Amino acid sequence: MNIYVGNLSLETTEDELRQAFTAFGEVASVTIMNDKYIGSGQTSGYGYVEMISKPAGLAAIAGLAGTKVGNRFIRIVEALPLSENSGKPFPIKIKPNRPSRSRQRSVKAN
Repeated sequence: MNIYVGNLSLETTEDELRQAFTAFGEVASVTIMNDKYIGSGQTSGYGYVEMISKPAGLAAIAGLAGTKVGNRFIRIVEALPLSENSGKPFPIKIKPNRPSRSRQRSVKAN
């Protein structure tokens, strides 16, 4: 089960986060997001914790909601699954084939 953890302080480490979640079950991975793309490498204040089992993940969400990790109260929810289009460009929408709506000039016979 993948869990989103928000409102992390900039000093929070992956090991601190792992220790907080280990009390509820086995942790598969911990990732704290950072701003490596803009060059600073500073943490972004959120991350993801993957638990081995869903019951352990739900217990961690219930047990850690509103608690402090480091010096901040964390926000914690079940992470949404990635969409089927992740990593792909935006889907191309093809317009249905409709007849042209342009007007034709009518010719009056005299």
